[in-house]
Amino acid sequence: MSKTSAAAQQEPSFGKIREAIWPIHGYEMKKFLPMCFIMFFVLFNYTVLRNVKDSLVVPAAGAEVISFLKFWGVTPVSILFVIIYAKLSNVLSKENLFYAIIAPFLIFFAAFAFFVYPNKAMLHPDPQHIQVLMSEFQNLKYFIAIWGVWSYAIFYIMAEMWGSVVLTLMFWQFANDITRTNEAKRFYSMFGLIANVSLIFAGQLTKFFAKMEHIRPGDVDSWQTPQYYIISMVVFAGLMIMAIYYWMNRNVLTDPFYYDQVKEESKSPKKSKPKMSVGESFKYILSSPYLGFIALLVLAYGISINLVEVTWKSQVRALYPNPKDYSAFTGDISSWTGVATMTIILMCKGVVRKFGWLTAAISTPIVIGITGILFFAFVIFQDSLGFMVDWIGLAPLFLAALLGGAQNILSKGTKYSLFDPTKEMAYIPLDAEMKSKGKAAVDVVGGRLGKSGGGLIQQGLLLATAGTQLTIAPYVAIIMIVVTLAWMWAAGSLSVLYNRKIKEKEAEETK
Repeated sequence: MSKTSAAAQQEPSFGKIREAIWPIHGYEMKKFLPMCFIMFFVLFNYTVLRNVKDSLVVPAAGAEVISFLKFWGVTPVSILFVIIYAKLSNVLSKENLFYAIIAPFLIFFAAFAFFVYPNKAMLHPDPQHIQVLMSEFQNLKYFIAIWGVWSYAIFYIMAEMWGSVVLTLMFWQFANDITRTNEAKRFYSMFGLIANVSLIFAGQLTKFFAKMEHIRPGDVDSWQTPQYYIISMVVFAGLMIMAIYYWMNRNVLTDPFYYDQVKEESKSPKKSKPKMSVGESFKYILSSPYLGFIALLVLAYGISINLVEVTWKSQVRALYPNPKDYSAFTGDISSWTGVATMTIILMCKGVVRKFGWLTAAISTPIVIGITGILFFAFVIFQDSLGFMVDWIGLAPLFLAALLGGAQNILSKGTKYSLFDPTKEMAYIPLDAEMKSKGKAAVDVVGGRLGKSGGGLIQQGLLLATAGTQLTIAPYVAIIMIVVTLAWMWAAGSLSVLYNRKIKEKEAEETK
């Protein structure tokens, strides 16, 4: 082993102040900073697209349709993606696969903003006809509402897929592939600290454009001009992601000091690995208890956050029925989420090193459980809390939107700062096949099944009770509590297997 390689792999030591503020060596910056910038642009798009998709769908069709979109739209597309991804991963190099996955997103978003949205009146069914059909076919009214804004629904699905595919799969798979275990303990929280500035930036830009009054000649409504600017930023950020990735493949990943695989390939010629079919890949994945526990974590997060978010968004829609006002409000929520995430990272970025993987992993379900209970308690019992509302001096609907926003900020803050890094660390000890196809199945399908699972639960309650998000809130709250408890159990079980694999990998490296 060369001196530089040995230096890169040994556990670095820092002073207490340096360790708390910046536990990154100067010689690591060539690898560390480009990854931060990639994550910055990925999160920027994720935040902007999340705000835009909700501001399109919720005011036009109601928050209730989110549950139907996640189950009947996002989940089938996620499964289809994993099948396509598994096939492409067998025929394309890692680098070309990265470009092949991201480029279609950018093409679609540009086409929506510049061609589909300006012609929505011609492409969408007549709104009055939709209202008549919804009143005649009550059991199908949510599906009819989605059909009435079908292009928004497709945009919603693609925006959801960006988070699962580009952030959860492509970025973190790349990070896990090139990051050593001792680097991950320091790098991953710092990735989030720097990259989450993008949430503040994206939130305020979304709010700024949403409040624009200027309408260009030919615009169909006041939301069209902001769409041009917002989606243009999304496309630019996507191109920057690919450009930085291209640079890293030629200037970082060719150096054995930064990337162990270069050294391993130089010692022995690369053996051709047998390609697995899609069916064989899933069979391989399902046979692993380790991946099963990671899948449970992802499923539990998706279900629990969806159960709270849909109820909260129904309150926000009632408060801000105009898409631009809705987008401006969610822009502020995104910015505060960025602030919360960065604050939590600064306070807790040493948790894994000091207290272990499990402590960091269970923080998110604890926060979601506690804040979710408080939010649902106010929504369910707000009629009995009139004295508190009068004392605070805010309208109940506005207060519910604020409480839900605070719950969303804290939940996502702990998710980005603690849950995501610990989940990604769990992939590092796995072999290449598990890291690639296993991660695709768990994060893309598992993540979508989690959110669609929450959607399916609420669909069933809505159809069974013929009610609204508010009337089913008590049942949703109980289910959320059960899911967060199961989440903590799965994290405890995974921590045992994770620590065992880390010890096995360390033992192999010392041989």
